[in-house]
Amino acid sequence: MISNNTYGYIRVSTREQNEGRQAIAMQELSIPEENVFLDKQSGKDFRRPQYQRLVKKLKPDDLLYIKSIDRLGRNYGEILEQWRMLTKEKRIDIVVLDMPLLDTRRGKDLMGTFLSDIVLQVLSFVAENERASIRQRQAEGIAAAKARGVRFGRPPRPLPENYHSAYQRWKAGTITGTAAAKECGMPLSTFRYRAETYEKVRFMR
Repeated sequence: MISNNTYGYIRVSTREQNEGRQAIAMQELSIPEENVFLDKQSGKDFRRPQYQRLVKKLKPDDLLYIKSIDRLGRNYGEILEQWRMLTKEKRIDIVVLDMPLLDTRRGKDLMGTFLSDIVLQVLSFVAENERASIRQRQAEGIAAAKARGVRFGRPPRPLPENYHSAYQRWKAGTITGTAAAKECGMPLSTFRYRAETYEKVRFMR
């Protein structure tokens, strides 16, 4: 039976990600809505306001549900640190829904604690390595795309109508780059950068 000393914690890495899967899991457990804390923030920055609020509320023998172990931290060391803080200092119970073996209500004896610690360390290590693997695949994908000529970022703004005239006079030396950039309404560095691209396009025609 769910009581007022039962809590749920949800985290998604960005504001664009959907917390639905985790929220549904908490609803199915009938955890009071006011006892479910949600952060939409990257694991890179552990200063998560709702998590900190939750930790302050927790008292000995409270029960905390999380969907998966990596909701607790951004890497192997941090997950273990948070787990120890919650179970040893706060003296609460934790249930990891995706891994039934990680339920501190069971096996309070020495062997149960030992097995739970082993499972926790293995899962934390796997979670960190999976994130590292994803980052590596993303970096390799970006490098491969760049090698194929794919451009990233916003497309450049169209050149102003008077750019050709200002460019020609600048190239002829009749006005300075600063004056030409001012005419076009852009910083000098942007004018020069766009001039390089402009020259390449004209040369290729």
